[in-house]
Amino acid sequence: MFRKLLILAIIVTTSLAASAEFRWGPSVGVNFSTFHWKQNLAKTSGLTGMQAGVAGELMIPGIGFGVDLGLRYNLHGAKVNFGDFPIWSSDGIKNQNVWMHTIEIPLNLKFKWTRMNGFEQYLAPFVYGGPVFYIDVATNDQPALEHPGAYVAMQCGAGVELLERWQISGGYSWGISYEIRTKKLDNYSALPRGWFINLAYFLK
Repeated sequence: MFRKLLILAIIVTTSLAASAEFRWGPSVGVNFSTFHWKQNLAKTSGLTGMQAGVAGELMIPGIGFGVDLGLRYNLHGAKVNFGDFPIWSSDGIKNQNVWMHTIEIPLNLKFKWTRMNGFEQYLAPFVYGGPVFYIDVATNDQPALEHPGAYVAMQCGAGVELLERWQISGGYSWGISYEIRTKKLDNYSALPRGWFINLAYFLK
């Protein structure tokens, strides 16, 4: 699934590139994340993380459609109460904050309202949605867990562009492949979920 989504995203991006205008710039943001387990065997509560990197925008002039992409470092996680359950507490594993350090690569379709009789030069709303590819690069100490090294999520969101430079956006992301799995229970895994807010400044 990961390979098929990536190939589809590359095809869409390539087909648009011939007539599209590309912009990029720095991006920072915060996220509010948690994990959704297959069964309610590990109670989980959310944590606040952060993300920073480069945002890109490939838009077709005149119609407002394009591709929203980027390359960002993403720190997210959740508090998992392993210590409340004998299967883990018997090994000395306690409740802990599970932090994941990842590289985030969003490739989303985007629509921006650009025909507003010149008002779009000051404020232009937009919506976007599509796949996000994550590569795990590091974690904190997680004695109860293992992870696959990469996973795929979907996201959708909305925002506004100010003065044709600043973009403020927010949205929701949900994993469609697992990010973490317990070592002791077979196939007991969790999908990441969470809200996020980003601020980007486009240089071109």
